[in-house]
Amino acid sequence: MDPDTKLKIEKTVVGILETANMVDMTEYKVRKEAGEKLNINLSETQYKKFVRNIVENFLKSRQDEEEQEQATEEAEQKVEAEVEAETEEEEEEESPVKKQKKNKKMKIEASKKASQAGELQEATIDDNGDVIICKLNSRRNVSVQEFKGNKLVSIREYYEKDGKQLPTSKGISLTIDQWKAFKKGVPAIVEAIQQLQ
Repeated sequence: MDPDTKLKIEKTVVGILETANMVDMTEYKVRKEAGEKLNINLSETQYKKFVRNIVENFLKSRQDEEEQEQATEEAEQKVEAEVEAETEEEEEEESPVKKQKKNKKMKIEASKKASQAGELQEATIDDNGDVIICKLNSRRNVSVQEFKGNKLVSIREYYEKDGKQLPTSKGISLTIDQWKAFKKGVPAIVEAIQQLQ
């Protein structure tokens, strides 16, 4: 089997696997679909072994990615739990004035981190003390805030009153879990937008 054919088969098989429902997909179905696309009988012994190796390598790399992602997520959750526990202990010991100063300091640090992370503009703190990560337009902002002990990513409209920008009820506030789910879906959203253009 020549290298060009191998490359075509590999690209086709991987393309099928990336878009396939892995619950229903079998090696036979992959071979059949790839064979139809390439107009090659992939049921012959030499092709069969080659396709099997591609499928096995794909599944192994996918499993490794999932394990790594799960380990990273568990580590993040552990760190969040430790920070939360430390924060709760400190809050019990701190006076209200110290809490207010500490919250403002944490928001300033978050603002700096956001701007260092490659944001187009420097993150700021609004009149309510929330971290404005970015301005979508003159009336819409993305902010990170805490409400009833929950950290939220808010995308909402603001109005101006007495020289201050105040949030309206128009918008959405995502919990950290909802934000993570949204973040995972961003590549699919970008792809869908590109297909519409």
